[in-house]
Amino acid sequence: MTVLVAYDGSADARTAIEFAAKHLSAEPTVVLTVWEPLLVQLRRYPLAAAAIDPDTGDEAEAQAEQHAREGAELAIASGLADVSYRAVAGNESIWKTIVDVADEVDASLIVTGSRGLAGARSVLLGSVSNHVLHHAHRPTLIVPPAETPRQARPIKA
Repeated sequence: MTVLVAYDGSADARTAIEFAAKHLSAEPTVVLTVWEPLLVQLRRYPLAAAAIDPDTGDEAEAQAEQHAREGAELAIASGLADVSYRAVAGNESIWKTIVDVADEVDASLIVTGSRGLAGARSVLLGSVSNHVLHHAHRPTLIVPPAETPRQARPIKA
């Protein structure tokens, strides 16, 4: 059985990896980062074509590879032992690529944070984690953001 953890470098993705390491048994884990190639972005957002720098494609791939490696290192540091990582180009959508890779590795569980780096865009298009939850045919764990510590208030008697 394999655990697939979606990781995009966001604070919520970090929280998801730390939660998985703390609460799941020592299963083989694949940390997955999905990036959208420039042509996919242009097809999805044609009005933004003028604002997209054509040289960002190689940078996006390199950044995805770095995020995947960073996620694997975090998973190992958090206590997971059998960890590998992948950076995959999403040819349709990020959520669909996560579901497809989960099917490919026959993941027993998909773990993802509740929000990623696409903040404003996810409000308009729906979150990746929500789409994964509704389209994956396997258990999916969506880890909420870590709570920020609250300042203790004195108790009034």
